[in-house]
Amino acid sequence: MIDVEKVVAAAESDAAQWDRAGLPDEMITLAARTGLLGADRPVPFGGAGLDARELGRIAATLGEYCTSLRSLVTVHGMVTAALDRWGTAEQRRDWLPGLTAGEVVAALAATEAGAGTDLAGVTTTFEADGADRIVSGHKLWVTFGQVADVFLVLGTAAGGLCAALVERDRPGVSVQPVEGQLGMRGARVAHIRFDRVRIPAAQLIAPPGFGLSHVVGTALDHGRFTLAWGCVGIARACLADAAAHAATRVQGGTALAEHQVIRAALGRCWVDAEGAQAICERATDNRIAGSPHALVATIAAKYAASHAAAVVSERAVQVLGAAGCAPDSRVGRFYRDAKVMQIIEGAQEVAEVTIGEHVLRGARW
Repeated sequence: MIDVEKVVAAAESDAAQWDRAGLPDEMITLAARTGLLGADRPVPFGGAGLDARELGRIAATLGEYCTSLRSLVTVHGMVTAALDRWGTAEQRRDWLPGLTAGEVVAALAATEAGAGTDLAGVTTTFEADGADRIVSGHKLWVTFGQVADVFLVLGTAAGGLCAALVERDRPGVSVQPVEGQLGMRGARVAHIRFDRVRIPAAQLIAPPGFGLSHVVGTALDHGRFTLAWGCVGIARACLADAAAHAATRVQGGTALAEHQVIRAALGRCWVDAEGAQAICERATDNRIAGSPHALVATIAAKYAASHAAAVVSERAVQVLGAAGCAPDSRVGRFYRDAKVMQIIEGAQEVAEVTIGEHVLRGARW
C-alpha cells in the first residue's frame, strides 16, 4: 500500500523550504519507503502495480503541494518505465528491484546544449571498446541529477541513437549542481559530464537505433503523463488559494469576492482546471485501453494541463496581489513552476504541431 498521506503531510508544511534549499535526502528516502518510486511497476519486481488512473491521481495529489516532489516520482518513473518496457530479462532482473524499492534513484540524462526539443541532435557518444562502451558527453538540466545513483543516458553509436544505464560512481562522471533556475528549484537539478566513462555493453538498453524512438520515447511518454496530472494539481491548488483569499480579503469594507471581475477570474480558473482534468482523464482511458491514440492523447493532456497550470497560477497571483508575490507563496511558486512545465518533456509549440497533424489525419480518440 502506498502511503501518499505521509508524504503529502511533509510537503504541506515544508514545500516552501524545499523550494529554497532543495528536496532533502530524507524526503527522497521517505518517497521510496512509502512506495511512490515503484507505484506503477510490476508486483513481481516489488512495485505496487498501479494502473494509469491510480498513478495519475497520485501525481495530481503531489502536484497540489510540491512540483519538485512530483518531479522525483516522474523522472524516476521515466527510467523504470523505459527499462521495464525495453530492457532484457536480465536487465530487468538486475535493475528493477532496486529501482522499484528506491534503493537506487534514477534520472534521465538526455538534453544537451544543442539538443533540447530535438533530441536527435545529441552528440554524446558510446564508443565500442571490446565488451565495453566508452561514454563521452555533457548533459544539461538533469532533474535530480545531484542525487541520482544511475542515469539513463541518450547518445550516439555506430548503428544509431542508443540509451544506456550509467552509474554515478563510475570514474569520469562529474556532477555540477544547478541552483536558482526559474522553477522546480527543489528538484536538485544538475549538469552531468561523462568523460570517457567505461560501462559494460550489457548496460545498453535495446539495440542502437532504438535509443530515442523506443527507449527514451517511452520515458518521455511516461513523463508527459505524470507531468500532465501534476499540472492538474497545480491548477487545483492555485484556484483553491485564490478563492480562499477572495472570500476573506476585505478592501474598503467589501470582500474581494463581491467584485464581478474577481468572480469572473475564478470562473475562468475553474473551467481551465476542470478542462485539464477532463483531457487527462481521456488520456488515461486511452492508456488503460491500449488505444493506438494513447500517445497523442497524452501529448494533448500535457499541453492542455500545463497551459491550465500556467494561466490559473498567473490569475491566482493577480488575485492575491502582494500576498501572491511573498517569498513563501504557494501560488507564486507554482507560477514559476508552471512555466517550466510548458517547456520540458516537449515544448507547447511542438505539441501543437503534433496535435495538428493528428487532426489532419482525422482525429479520433
